[in-house]
Amino acid sequence: MTEVRKGQAPAVLSRDVFHERFMESFMDPAFQAEEKALSRVEQIAWEAYQEGRKAPRTRKAGPGYADPDYELSIDWLAAKDRIEKAQAAWRDPAAPSRVLLVCGSARNDGTCPGEISKTFRMLQWAQQTLQQAQIETDVLDLSWLTSSYHLNIHPCKGCVATAMPLCHWPCSCYPNHAQGQTSDWMNEIYERWTAAHAVIILTPVYWYQSPSPLKLMMDRLVCADGGNPDPTSTHGKKPQEAKALEMKGWSYPQHLAGRVYGLVVHGDVAGIEGTRRGLSDWLDWMGLVDAGSQARLDRYVGYYEPYATSHEALDVDEGLQAEVRNVAGAVANAVRELRAGTLSQPDRDLARPRQK
Repeated sequence: MTEVRKGQAPAVLSRDVFHERFMESFMDPAFQAEEKALSRVEQIAWEAYQEGRKAPRTRKAGPGYADPDYELSIDWLAAKDRIEKAQAAWRDPAAPSRVLLVCGSARNDGTCPGEISKTFRMLQWAQQTLQQAQIETDVLDLSWLTSSYHLNIHPCKGCVATAMPLCHWPCSCYPNHAQGQTSDWMNEIYERWTAAHAVIILTPVYWYQSPSPLKLMMDRLVCADGGNPDPTSTHGKKPQEAKALEMKGWSYPQHLAGRVYGLVVHGDVAGIEGTRRGLSDWLDWMGLVDAGSQARLDRYVGYYEPYATSHEALDVDEGLQAEVRNVAGAVANAVRELRAGTLSQPDRDLARPRQK
């Protein structure tokens, strides 16, 4: 058996520090009228923290699980049920074709920047092309993380690096009510990725990398590539059980494989090619299929020009506008071929000699 290494966990918060953190959400003077009520709620939260009540609402897993008597989170079971229904619809030849459009920019005009992102404008051009091709579209605007109340994509906790079976599909790390790690958006996002026949990611470059909202989603999608669909097999988060499962041999199921993808990456001075390659490699690794060379686009907008005029630079770049529409057109063509069973995937039946 492999050893489970320990020694990094932070100290348990003191009651005073817990109070300070809890009250940070209630600094508006309007809450002072409810000071006694907040104190009662805080005491309940403190007890949940002390007792580690991560998932206070559970039920027995039931038939089909390794341990049918194990108590699973009701939140997780509901997410799993929605994903299974989405997967069934994805397989249904009578269901309409569907493309998920992901806006990776953190900027919109409903928060501090006060202006729409160029990425979202490009998304709208892609959406128009897909709609003209009679394909349903689903817009996932990740900028909502910066402009919506109490909406989060919590960071990946890295369960995979302990053992792949410890990473559950869908992710079971959240919500963690004991730690106040709630309002996580990912269960809905897993369902939307599963329902899509294709995904187009459109994103700017932030400091040579993908923007933080996009990267948060990417990291949390690790469970779609090799994730364990049965948390009872590890009895929740038991690292020793997960290590034993992986050492017996793990199949690394690719839960989103076979979907088509396209990419639009834009920047102003640097970083577009590296970001586009990183995104392509990530999607390829998960088993998605690119829609051709014209479906993987990286371009500069207003190269070394002022940020203040970047929308005007996009207005006059008719070539880029046409290229974005071509990304969507290529994806539309690939979706038709995918659903007809004629999409070429030369390596589809080749087993990876080294899985991970």
